[in-house]
Amino acid sequence: MNLFNLKQKVAFFLLLPSLLFSGQALAEKPVQKAEVAPKVIMETSLGKIVIELYPKEAPITVDNFLQYVNDKFYDGTIFHRIVPGFVVQGGGFTFDFKQKATRKPIQNEANNGLKNDVATLSMARTRATHSATSQFFINTVNNPALDPNISSAGYAVFGKVVEGFNIVKKIEKQPRGVHRQHPEAPNYAVIIEKAYVLDASESAKKEKIPAEATVKKEAIK
Repeated sequence: MNLFNLKQKVAFFLLLPSLLFSGQALAEKPVQKAEVAPKVIMETSLGKIVIELYPKEAPITVDNFLQYVNDKFYDGTIFHRIVPGFVVQGGGFTFDFKQKATRKPIQNEANNGLKNDVATLSMARTRATHSATSQFFINTVNNPALDPNISSAGYAVFGKVVEGFNIVKKIEKQPRGVHRQHPEAPNYAVIIEKAYVLDASESAKKEKIPAEATVKKEAIK
């Protein structure tokens, strides 16, 4: 045996314990289970919508939304604003256009990296940056103008419609114009009859269905 081969064998046996140790460490490392994103079901007068929430990216907004859901705040409210090719908005008015009392406004989390793309759910607000309370809107197209930019703080995305986007599109097509003080409201109220959190175990079993949507870019009107 020459000196070179002998050095190779010595190096191998010196390295072997460390390889075995690292392999054992990797084997003993517990496998982390993937967290199931919370989902909210909205049963509307036109059909059911399933919304997946993003607590990691928008913790304050998701917590706020879930509090309203669990308090049954949205039950009986309407989609009071429809802008075809833009958004449908709800979560603040009853069928007779009485605005519901809300909790205090929350911090705007628009800088969370999520975009106002088609089928996403965002918080509605006034011109004041941190003024969102209960009202939300669903983007019916890609709306990049609603993302943070040099002239606007943007609108916080906190979820996405993963089932029932065809219902959202149906809401978008509702005729408007009868209500003079609310010209963007549908002529016949589209009511959120019930909103509730989907049980985590059921959510884990349920296969996520992609949103049925045609991507279309349109500037804010």
